Amino acid sequence: MSRPPLPPFTRETAAQKARMAEDAWNSRDPVRVSLAYTEDSRWRNRSEVFQGREAIVAFLTRKWEKEQDYRLIKDLWAFDGNRIAVRFQYEWHDGKGQWYRSYGNEQWEFDEHGLMKRREASINDIMIAEKDRRFHWPAPGPRPADVPGLGESPF
Repeated sequence: MSRPPLPPFTRETAAQKARMAEDAWNSRDPVRVSLAYTEDSRWRNRSEVFQGREAIVAFLTRKWEKEQDYRLIKDLWAFDGNRIAVRFQYEWHDGKGQWYRSYGNEQWEFDEHGLMKRREASINDIMIAEKDRRFHWPAPGPRPADVPGLGESPF
């Protein structure tokens, strides 16, 4: 299976890969998201370390049960050869209605078919008031074209 764009990445294809990942994650469909990864993909997400598509689906299922009304923006940070780094923010609320904004960075490594074989994510959460939310597009679904990325402001 091939998942273009393929490495080695250019600025344009790396940004395209980041937006494709953002759109998939905003679908909140664990199976759809898992198909962008190799069968034996290795992940570190916060303090969890696991491997394989089945584990990815289980992880994402748990994640989106907890992180309700999830909306995500990913921006390209750097790229080289078969590696991409992104920074991201997402907003979500828990079962009690408390909203959070999560900030983080991810490092990705791809195989020759454009599938991600390694993902490492570092993430921090802050509580926010509902009135302070920034991401308001209909969910689940992709970020609309008229909603800008993260821009120059990290926070």
